[in-house]
Amino acid sequence: MTIGIPADIDLAGLPPPEVIEELSFEAILASLVAEFQARWPAWEMGALETDPIMIALQVAAYREQNLRERINEAVRSNILPFAIQGDLDQLAVFYDVLRLDGESDEQFRRRIVLAILGRSTGGTAERYRSIALSADVRIADVVAWREPLSPVIRISVLNSLNNGAPYPEMLTAVSEALNAPAIKMVNDTMVVQGAVKQSVNVSANVWMLPNAPQATFEGLEQALRDAWVQEGGLGRDLTQSWLIARLMRPGVQRVQIITPVADVTAPFHEAIALGTITLTDRGRAY
Repeated sequence: MTIGIPADIDLAGLPPPEVIEELSFEAILASLVAEFQARWPAWEMGALETDPIMIALQVAAYREQNLRERINEAVRSNILPFAIQGDLDQLAVFYDVLRLDGESDEQFRRRIVLAILGRSTGGTAERYRSIALSADVRIADVVAWREPLSPVIRISVLNSLNNGAPYPEMLTAVSEALNAPAIKMVNDTMVVQGAVKQSVNVSANVWMLPNAPQATFEGLEQALRDAWVQEGGLGRDLTQSWLIARLMRPGVQRVQIITPVADVTAPFHEAIALGTITLTDRGRAY
């Protein structure tokens, strides 16, 4: 029986909190003008651009907008999807999570969510994943699972560097964190491994538009690698359609993938690394 594929909660997909107010300077000013006119009907709004009453109302509207925005910011600082920097650190302390040195807000926020999901001491996948991610700030992702009929819990680790392959010290740090006496369940056996199990070489023919600079072609390989770093990961298939889409940058007229000859699939606990990338400039075409 598998532990399961952990899925992060999509914080960005939550509806916006109603307590955060959409602000409009014009709406605030109109409300102040209407209230002032109700109290002094004889006042003619906008008779002169230099009308001191109108100027005073504009100043009041500006100050009110700033005050409301400060209230919005205070609310955001106490809501996990919106809190940043020190405010996020303060929220995390409540869940016994501390920021790693060099950890970005988004990485930190993900670990906080996993810590909340895995607060049970019963060895949940989220708990193990949270602990593993806390072992090294360079870890991009982790998955914990158990094969059917197996007592062994396997942990796959994906590096954010080194084409996804974890460094030996990274695997050691994860193993030590998960096997700590206060963490490991007495009946759990942990096997920590790298997530990258296959490296795929890519070759393609590329036709450029007549007016495209040669630098566009020369930058295609690095652009493809950068895109895979951002969009690849555990369980992500490397498809021909994805390769074509990422190589079809402005100035490229056509792309023909030579290898891989078919889509390369990855199980949920593995990741694909890009090997050599060979792009052949086939000339200019419309």
